[in-house]
Amino acid sequence: MTADIHITPLHDWLSIPPGPLVIAGPCSAENERQVMETAAKLALIPGVHVFRAGIWKPRTRPGSFEGVGTRGLKWLCKAREETGLMLTVEVANPGHVREALDHGIDILWIGARTVVNPFAVQEIGEAIGNPDIPVMIKNPLNPDLKTWVGAIERLNRMGFHKLIAIHRGFSFFNRSLYRNAPMWEIPIELKRLCPALPVLVDPSHICGNRELIPGTIQKALDLEMHGLMIEVHHHPSKALTDKNQQISPDALKTMLASLIIRNESGPPEFESKLEALRSEIDKLDAELLEILARRMNIVEEIGEYKKANRITILQIRRWNQLIHERIENGISLGLSREFLTRLLQAVHEEGIQRQLNVMNTEEKLQPPSHFKIDEHTKSDQDHDPRNQGE
Repeated sequence: MTADIHITPLHDWLSIPPGPLVIAGPCSAENERQVMETAAKLALIPGVHVFRAGIWKPRTRPGSFEGVGTRGLKWLCKAREETGLMLTVEVANPGHVREALDHGIDILWIGARTVVNPFAVQEIGEAIGNPDIPVMIKNPLNPDLKTWVGAIERLNRMGFHKLIAIHRGFSFFNRSLYRNAPMWEIPIELKRLCPALPVLVDPSHICGNRELIPGTIQKALDLEMHGLMIEVHHHPSKALTDKNQQISPDALKTMLASLIIRNESGPPEFESKLEALRSEIDKLDAELLEILARRMNIVEEIGEYKKANRITILQIRRWNQLIHERIENGISLGLSREFLTRLLQAVHEEGIQRQLNVMNTEEKLQPPSHFKIDEHTKSDQDHDPRNQGE
């Protein structure tokens, strides 16, 4: 997958000093006093640039606090007048967009529940109209990079070049310390696909627990994320929404002051040593790929042997023995069980597919010359090798 996205560099349109972009404010704007007190305290913290607050809150079930609506925008405007902080709010439909722009909101953001709907993203882009308005796009609830990139591409093709991605974690069925699993490999891949796109992290929604936030912020910056959007309330324990994941302005000030800001490059002697180590990795990777290719050649030979002797591919006892031995051996070498399980599963599935190809060589029907199968769209249900073995 590639992404043809043209982005205006962040510092070309946002006047902030070098360092991470920090967006902070309450999960929800609850009343004028709460907004004003929180904004006033945030304005005193070096590094905070933008004030955020939820005006319209998408709730799973009706009856919960769903935001104060348009009247809250007036409180935000007053906060901007008194603090100088820029403003950002979430919009989920064209009506929200019109209200926000009528009040001069500086930056809009599209939430995780909205970004999954291409029609909604298109309608929001059309309602904004002016491509000079910056837009932030949160990742979808589920770990779906294509959907996230698709929403970014859609807005970009409508002329929006002042775009920011926000990583807020992903809903996942596995139990975890986190409210939404960070799955750092997904925002990292987004950065690879769209190198010019700024990516912020939302530690509040990732963690769901204020105790986990400091470590998550540091990890985000260590992974070269460009900043954070964090929920800050002047009295977190009294917040009407998500009180467990909100922090106080004083806590934010302490966190920001304790962050280690790492450089992307170092002095010549550092770069020389780093290049030597990377050269060693390149050599090892070449050896690893050669070994994997040799392994797959043997797997195909096994497939030919099984085919000649009319033996099934399924060898569950062999697979169970193999994975147990390989994992225990790998753990003794300092590798994690999770990594080994993923690695062996990927290698095994490729081996099974190659044996299936060998078995079906003669019987496979070729499609007409004018019809091309897109390998990326083949159904995962065509074969499920998870219970099979070499």
